[in-house]
Amino acid sequence: MDLKGVNNLSKESILIVEDEEKIVRLLEIELDYEGYETGKALDGIEAFDMFLSQKWDLILLDIMLPGMSGIELLRRIRGKSSVVPIILLTAKDSIEDKVSGLDLGASDYITKPFRMEELLARIRAVLRMSQITIPTSPIDDEWIQFSDLRINEKTRDVFRSDLEVSLTPKEYDLLLYLLKNKRQVLDRGQILESVWGYDYYGDTKIVDVYIRYLRKKIDANHETALIHTVRGVGYVLKDAT
Repeated sequence: MDLKGVNNLSKESILIVEDEEKIVRLLEIELDYEGYETGKALDGIEAFDMFLSQKWDLILLDIMLPGMSGIELLRRIRGKSSVVPIILLTAKDSIEDKVSGLDLGASDYITKPFRMEELLARIRAVLRMSQITIPTSPIDDEWIQFSDLRINEKTRDVFRSDLEVSLTPKEYDLLLYLLKNKRQVLDRGQILESVWGYDYYGDTKIVDVYIRYLRKKIDANHETALIHTVRGVGYVLKDAT
């Protein structure tokens, strides 16, 4: 367990969870220069102890860790109802691994090797998003409806033709964005920035993956499809009319 910069309580604190000490040292130097307080853990078990013992503003989490994998650590942190922002550091280029991490509640991911400028930009973006307070609607049971699709923003319930649809958090966010922009053609860049909350640096494959997931749950077994592809552009939520 190692902490740096703890004498300045005004600094935003970042926990670095990474077993490659050269990467840890580089991150410590860069983050310290940018004015962040840092802590480090070289394995998943130590990281979980540090998470429990101190409040962190953000966690940089490597997926491949000794002791406890990054995905399992992410699961345990979210199991504590923690909303601390988490950026995954991964050498894996599999979109399924990234989707799994995002579904478990990761805020973002970046694939190694990464440029420090890009990581710092993502850290700033995620920290900004975590500080945004979302106002509570005064109406508890207000539904948004289009065709036979209904979403309750308060309860996050989703129905298609009066059949309840179970969605992951990110699937829900994507569907809600499509619904609020119904009949508008949205390009992948717009969707990434609005649903994920930051510039995703051109990695648009994640949108296609989630659209495919949504179609299986929203359009499968229904005569009328609501989610449509606009070739060469993006996607649109519209009915047959």
